Amino acid sequence: MDTVLQQVINGLSLGAIYALIALGYTMVYGVLRLINFAHGDVYMLGAFAGYFLATALDLDRHPSVLGTIVVTMGAMAVCAGVGIVIERFAYRPVRHHSRLASLITAIGVSLLLEYGGQVVFGASPRFFPQMIRSETYTIAGAQVTNQSLLVIAVAVVVMFGLEFVVHRTRIGKAMRATSYNLNVAKLMGINTDRVIAFTFALGSALAAVGGVMVALAIPRIDPLMGLMTGLKAFVAAVLGGIGNIPGAMIGGMLIGLMETGISATAYSTYRDAVAFAVLIVILLVRPSGILGTPVTEKV
Repeated sequence: MDTVLQQVINGLSLGAIYALIALGYTMVYGVLRLINFAHGDVYMLGAFAGYFLATALDLDRHPSVLGTIVVTMGAMAVCAGVGIVIERFAYRPVRHHSRLASLITAIGVSLLLEYGGQVVFGASPRFFPQMIRSETYTIAGAQVTNQSLLVIAVAVVVMFGLEFVVHRTRIGKAMRATSYNLNVAKLMGINTDRVIAFTFALGSALAAVGGVMVALAIPRIDPLMGLMTGLKAFVAAVLGGIGNIPGAMIGGMLIGLMETGISATAYSTYRDAVAFAVLIVILLVRPSGILGTPVTEKV
């Protein structure tokens, strides 16, 4: 029983990481119907921005909660700026072209960030400063660290915060109008360029939160860290129903639990394959995902 509970806790902690990144995927898709494959690499940039900020503040020798908040906010600001630049110079020029053009552009931006990151940061992994002292708690015989609890708590807070922004604020109303029909939203006087730029900035800021939180729990970062994690987060978004915020959270948690469950068996080497097997199954059985709504395309 203790082993099962331990795996559930580990799965929820891992799933919270996927959920944080999946929230960014789902928000951009919800507004633009664009799969932003560069999102996982923005998550990597968030981790590196946090690394340099934490090093500059010497948090490795003087860990503090306040310092962690400052580093997270700084990484969010950096990635929000990166998101605006990517949207302005990569996605906006092809916005009115076919979806295939946007998809290829997203893959190109992803490769640029990955290999540009290797040029700028170096290919060797770096170890993230321990900004918060690690503590381990025992819950019903299972071990859980304060970093894991923090990741889960942040994922839940971010999900509710995003729900509030989308459904209870003026900019959220503009985002929903833009996602419903971009041209009609323009006729209604909405500055859709500004709304889309805000969407990318917010999604990229969420990726930065994910990068810093992951680096706290798994303190090893490198320029390719966003590749596999980003793909799994995308699967989580599709599983939950891409475009649906609670769906992204549920999808992330399910992928984390499944991956951890497989890791605990003799088939642990197949844990990465599980996520993509789930993607194939969900596309065959329920393409709109668990909480997604089927959309009829007009031809």
